Amino acid sequence: MSMVDGKIFVLGLDCAPPKILYNDLRGELENIESLMTYKYELPSTHPPITIPAWISMATGKTPGELGLYGFRHRRLGSYNEMYIANSRMVRARTVWDVMGRQGKRSIVVGVPPTYPPKPIRGWMITDFITPGPDKNYTWPPNLKREVENLLGHPYIFDVEFRSHDKEKIKRGLWRMTEAQFKVLEHLVKTREWDFLFYVLIGTDRAHHAFWKFYDPDHPKYPGPNKYEDVIPEYYRLVDKLLGDLLQHVPRGTEFIVVSDHGAKPMKGAFAVNQWLMEEELLHLKKKPDKPGADLRPDMIDWEKTKAWGWGGYYARIFLNVKGREPNGVIDPEEYEGFIEDLKKKIKEIRGPNGERWETKVYTPRELYPITNGDPPDLMVYFDDLYWRSAGTIGWPSMYLEENDRGPDDAVHDWIGIFATTIKHHRRPANVTEVFTKGVALLTNTG
Repeated sequence: MSMVDGKIFVLGLDCAPPKILYNDLRGELENIESLMTYKYELPSTHPPITIPAWISMATGKTPGELGLYGFRHRRLGSYNEMYIANSRMVRARTVWDVMGRQGKRSIVVGVPPTYPPKPIRGWMITDFITPGPDKNYTWPPNLKREVENLLGHPYIFDVEFRSHDKEKIKRGLWRMTEAQFKVLEHLVKTREWDFLFYVLIGTDRAHHAFWKFYDPDHPKYPGPNKYEDVIPEYYRLVDKLLGDLLQHVPRGTEFIVVSDHGAKPMKGAFAVNQWLMEEELLHLKKKPDKPGADLRPDMIDWEKTKAWGWGGYYARIFLNVKGREPNGVIDPEEYEGFIEDLKKKIKEIRGPNGERWETKVYTPRELYPITNGDPPDLMVYFDDLYWRSAGTIGWPSMYLEENDRGPDDAVHDWIGIFATTIKHHRRPANVTEVFTKGVALLTNTG
């Protein structure tokens, strides 16, 4: 492979599936398609979610090596200590770090997790996990004032998408996206840069808020409706704004268009803790007062409990182990046998009508060469991700028609996209290979 001369522009479209970009909207997105000379499908990480997938892509490290298994983490051995992923947890070199050591300048915008911002050779605006525009979210710090003076309002990192107010979501999506592209265009025009990496979270939010209105294969598709074109309209907006931006990108720039994972219809949510209670692995001191109650540590009878779980696009199962947890009940010598028995039971779970599920269950050490940080004991993808995990309790059934955290039409899928103008960039085997296996194309390190 020969090294790329000139600039590299990476456009990250969070959650973008081949279905939309390669099939449904083929021929309609002139500017995006002009960057996709060579198109491939791209397998995501385990788990296939925004954090850790983007930072795995930027570092070439697995989630286990990074110690990032999602947005939030339980402190191993604790019942109530929790923390949210952030940039301080990322100790591996990123592609923009490599660029900086080569003397190249980078523009990095919206790549999760980059909050809080770290010094780079170039300019950074952090991602959607940023607590708010009152925080310092840029490098260098004085870039924040420049951004807000340009916009005339605070920077917009994200939109509230789990809401029944679809008109408000749509307005927020358009406003956020237009603002972010305005800032990008400003940076491209006013900075001398070699590498640009921008992740748009809006595509993910559009899918989660509007997928059932768009996809006739969704089990809750209502038929022709007023929101059926929101997703295509949003991609057309992105395409138009990208076209405006490309007018200021120097000739000879090479492009990569990539997503962290795909999307598909959500069939429902499975109340994992209620199932653990039925299996007599989780015991409560008292029943919850209302349906959909959060499972709090003080509600659990730890002297009898062997396992509990977390909700999300995948389930994390934690075991109550003697010598590790404060009131552990599983003997360490019985741990491996218990894990295998529990995996078997989980795989035998069937759907609400007795249908067979394609559930996948792993221990982290089965997935990663190294497991740093605070991994769960088990990682569960119910029915190959079609069913979310609901961690709340008190429901009349283990099978929930809706997400327990607010409206959500889509779940994540294993396959995202990778497309490029770079002739000699071979297809990455998965997300972690996007830059590390092709780093010789981007820098002199190959």
